Amino acid sequence: MMIFFENDRCVKCGHLLGFLPDALDFSTLEKATDAHWQPADKTIGGKTYKACANGKQHGVCNWLVPADDTNAWCQACRLNEIIPDLADPRNLTRWAKLELAKRRCIYTFLRLGLPLQNVPGGKQPSLRFRFLQDKDNEPVKTGHENGIITINVAEADEDERERRRLNLHEPYRTLVGHFRHESGHFYWDRLIANSPDLQRFRELFGDETAAYNGALKNYYQQGPPADWATKAVTPYACSHPWEDWAETWAHYLHIVDTLESAAGFGLGMKENAAARPGSLPIKYREDMDFDDLLAEWTPLTCALNAINRGMGLSDLYPFVIPLPAIEKLRFIHGIILKFKRASQGR
Repeated sequence: MMIFFENDRCVKCGHLLGFLPDALDFSTLEKATDAHWQPADKTIGGKTYKACANGKQHGVCNWLVPADDTNAWCQACRLNEIIPDLADPRNLTRWAKLELAKRRCIYTFLRLGLPLQNVPGGKQPSLRFRFLQDKDNEPVKTGHENGIITINVAEADEDERERRRLNLHEPYRTLVGHFRHESGHFYWDRLIANSPDLQRFRELFGDETAAYNGALKNYYQQGPPADWATKAVTPYACSHPWEDWAETWAHYLHIVDTLESAAGFGLGMKENAAARPGSLPIKYREDMDFDDLLAEWTPLTCALNAINRGMGLSDLYPFVIPLPAIEKLRFIHGIILKFKRASQGR
């Protein structure tokens, strides 16, 4: 049976589906009590679950909550500080799109072992989300500050997002891309700031103490340097070291999420007959060597772009990664693995 990340019901058998954050897996569900469900897959364990309040009340979430959890919201929805104003009839559809993109990111963070909450007694902020709407003379800027990621709900409208993409000369602009980029700022604060890895960050990305607002103003007035494509994954990455990190972080998440999906579907690749005779399945593990990760990613992007072109669509991955950006991606891969191993006591 094929299940997609968006599904809340099996289209073949009609069973209710739910995502179990503690198992990081989907399961068909069987009624346990009037309010609780249990996975039909008995290998997951005998736990019972309840529907996330945002799924039960608004139909915008397909994640579940352990029945003994006193919180009504799932692990992803409980991170929300402000949801869209549902008095605006457009916002329920917008919110559903925002939540789907956000859950994709939260799933990846959980798979990678990245922190979402502040540790007891710690001083670092927890990850939080605010979904806000423009008001008279009060435009909402998508961004991150002190653990809070703010997304303008207008970004959920395809026509508005496309208008902004064209105006800003971006080859790629998606909701999930926004979440991945802004999460990069959050995780810079959690993983790099005041850490032993700060010096290596500066060697690769530059000195983040350079005036941030001035750097962005200069970027929007002057544009990126002429040789940006030899240094970074996007022009915007050249605006400031923090933005370079966030753009590169987002690309790392693009890579691991797409490779995991390709591996999950059993896709195979043949780079050339001499190097890879036959069709070898795409491989992905969170702890795989970075060079092996890149070796899987590069031919996959070529194939996916060719498929899109065959349908008359823009490239799925419209980027070329220069060598300096590859080293930045390697650094991010190492930082994530180091954090995960340390949190597991390895």
